[in-house]
Amino acid sequence: MAVKKASILVVEDEESLREALKLNLELEGYEVTTADNGPLVLKMVKNEYFDLIVLDIMLPGMDGVTVCETIRMQHNDVPILFLSARNSSADKVEGLKKGGDDYLTKPFNLEELLLRVDKLIVKNKKIKEPQSVADIYEFDGCKIDFAAHECIDKNGAIQELSKKEAALLKLLVEHEGNVVSREQILQIVWGYNVYPTTRTIDNFILNFRKYFEEDSRNPKHFHSVRGIGYKFTA
Repeated sequence: MAVKKASILVVEDEESLREALKLNLELEGYEVTTADNGPLVLKMVKNEYFDLIVLDIMLPGMDGVTVCETIRMQHNDVPILFLSARNSSADKVEGLKKGGDDYLTKPFNLEELLLRVDKLIVKNKKIKEPQSVADIYEFDGCKIDFAAHECIDKNGAIQELSKKEAALLKLLVEHEGNVVSREQILQIVWGYNVYPTTRTIDNFILNFRKYFEEDSRNPKHFHSVRGIGYKFTA
């Protein structure tokens, strides 16, 4: 099974530097997308998953710090590495306070950039380890057979599950008691850079409530955490 390449968004309005960054990151095996202005970044982040954003601060339309702050307000915790010609301590502190994960000043050493990129991506992938879940999982009188893509609902009836329904159920059960972010769900269940609407996930959750909840308006198993993600409690 091929290992998925980490996906990086490089945001830089200076074309020569943008293309140089793209080339060097691709040589390291990353999948690289580029942008040259702030508003475009916000649009892309809403529609695609990235493992890291390399973000210039001096951008047309909207500066990088504001872009970062806006992304964080959307509850998106994608790692952000600032690139900036500003090298004062105050500038660095401001960038980090607004949600940046790292800050590198121009001109920078390419090896140092690549090392920081690698560390941020590795750190981001170390999300809470999921608990191991068997093919058959039982809770509150219900049963899910992940391998057969079916479940026994609250009334004892067998319900067929689509492949993606089974995958989402397993992801939520693996992280039982913890919120799974929308970004994690879209990345793991739908795959890289393919974002259905949030409504699609909501519809899946509504189906799960129909199958497993005695009172779907007051769910005790499948919860939506506004602006962040979804949680399963057994």
